[in-house]
Amino acid sequence: MATLLLAIIYIAFISLGLPDALLGAGWPIMQRDLAIPYSFAGVVSVAISGGTILSSVLSSRFVRHFGVGKVTAVSVGLTAFALFGFSLAPSFWWLIPAAMPLGIGAGAVDSGLNAYVARHYESRHMSWLHSFWGLGALSGPLVLSALFAQGLGWRKGYSSIAIFQAALVVILVFAMPLWDRVRMRAAMEASMPETPHQALFFPLKLRGAKWAVLTFFFYCGIESTMGLWGGSYLFQIKGLEAAAAARWVSLFYASITLGRFLTGFITYKASNRNLVRLGGLTVLAGVVLMLLPLPLPATLAGFIMVGLGCAPIFPCMLHETPRSFGATHAQAIMGFQMAVAYVGATLLPPLFGFVASATSLGLLPAFLLAYTCSLVAGSETLRKRLSTG
Repeated sequence: MATLLLAIIYIAFISLGLPDALLGAGWPIMQRDLAIPYSFAGVVSVAISGGTILSSVLSSRFVRHFGVGKVTAVSVGLTAFALFGFSLAPSFWWLIPAAMPLGIGAGAVDSGLNAYVARHYESRHMSWLHSFWGLGALSGPLVLSALFAQGLGWRKGYSSIAIFQAALVVILVFAMPLWDRVRMRAAMEASMPETPHQALFFPLKLRGAKWAVLTFFFYCGIESTMGLWGGSYLFQIKGLEAAAAARWVSLFYASITLGRFLTGFITYKASNRNLVRLGGLTVLAGVVLMLLPLPLPATLAGFIMVGLGCAPIFPCMLHETPRSFGATHAQAIMGFQMAVAYVGATLLPPLFGFVASATSLGLLPAFLLAYTCSLVAGSETLRKRLSTG
């Protein structure tokens, strides 16, 4: 039963990733059809992220009252409803009310399932769980690319993904008894001492905690900025057709997916901290390739390198949290890490968008370089602080 439920959780993480790259991959066409500035993608992104942050903060209360199974089913239903709303939006401003439930649903699924897998399954499943998110993230742009090639619009792409989400809701409803059976394992942990009550900002006083959340902030900023603006950069600056640009956004997420799948095996031989360092340096090399005045193949190679470098950073840092800050404080500091990660995904992509609207999308590699240098500096400072603790 636990294995069957894990398979369903993996499918749910595919559904979590499916909408994430749709906006960035489809925006060159959406922007033209809706007759709005390119920077307005940042407004939609902020609305989605705002809903995600809100539901992430409240997810523990919802799970405590209703259980992970019900929260997941309702949250996926919200994303289906929101995606149908996107496909039917008659103007840009209708995207905003559709964006909020999309973020709320995604945040609840992300927080609830990450915590559930961390508690009930082995650690290697965390990397593989996030590789399934990547599978969904790369599938969304592939769907759009195929529809663009057939002369169909972005609305058809959003409605197609919405139908998949609705079908998953049906599966989750029928799978509801599985959650209760696996939950019985938690009874064995009932005698474990509870974490003492702590002030809200107590985790930030732990050695290295501020550097940890800073690293999460810039990591999600890099991934989200690439996902949102990478397609537009290739379309506007590098001259690729919209369908080709969408495919390369998919390949960016494909490289993250492949990297995380391999990370699940590599963790047997390499430490989390070394994988985070290697990932940061690989991202840096990929951004440099995009920044230098080299032929288009070098830029596309940089795209892939950034994705491969991103792959181990997020799951390895999550898995390293108990070792870095102690099991007693792990849940509290992890909550801050996830919250700040979403803030990074909320603020940094639109920051570039508003600057680019006044200057040029060609500044994307320069912004990514600044974000990456900040990530590497933060992770290396964290490493030193923890080593001397």
